[in-house]
Amino acid sequence: MSIYVIFGIFALISWFIQSGLKNRFNKYSQIPLRSGMTGKDVAEKMLRDNGINNVVVESVEGQLTDHYNPAKKTVNLSRDVYYGNSVASAAVAAHECGHAVQHATAYSFLTMRSKLVPVVNFASQWMQWVLLAGIVMVNRFPGLLLAGIILFAMTTLFSFITLPVEINASSRALAWLNRAGITDANTYPPAKDALKWAAYTYVIAALSSLATLFYYIMIFLGRDRRS
Repeated sequence: MSIYVIFGIFALISWFIQSGLKNRFNKYSQIPLRSGMTGKDVAEKMLRDNGINNVVVESVEGQLTDHYNPAKKTVNLSRDVYYGNSVASAAVAAHECGHAVQHATAYSFLTMRSKLVPVVNFASQWMQWVLLAGIVMVNRFPGLLLAGIILFAMTTLFSFITLPVEINASSRALAWLNRAGITDANTYPPAKDALKWAAYTYVIAALSSLATLFYYIMIFLGRDRRS
């Protein structure tokens, strides 16, 4: 039963962090930038300041759906960020451009994560079925569960490689926002706080994935006692 308690704790923490992130985004969306720049303006300026001329800033639907697409070289900002002229919009836009800067400078962890994407896509498609079949037939065909564990381990590795990628993108964003004068003494702390809470979501996702991986390993190692 202890493993279910652990999963419950992770689920509760994840809910708390997601709620905190949304609350802070809504709060900091009410704090305007003195320059009046929108998220789109901030993103385009950060790209220019870093000598990046082949990345397009686009608007996408949804809330907190902002992301950088290295294949298409697009910074995709949700409508609230794209058109907003708030601290939250600037922080999110700069963060996503931080990924574009990572791409342009061949940041090692981003390169590593990009190379893992095809493997992780394959693992995500099949691991739940392999794990389910492996658990059901753990004593007859233990190799099946082991294969599922290996697939799940790839997604866990991906989660942990994502951590330095996201943290570094936020560091680049905050440094540039301050250096470029986009934020000041009043708006820098909220921008930093917003990105800090965004980073928490990746930390809890990685730890939750690791706990789940250990759970499957425990089943595999204890298979003989189940017979």
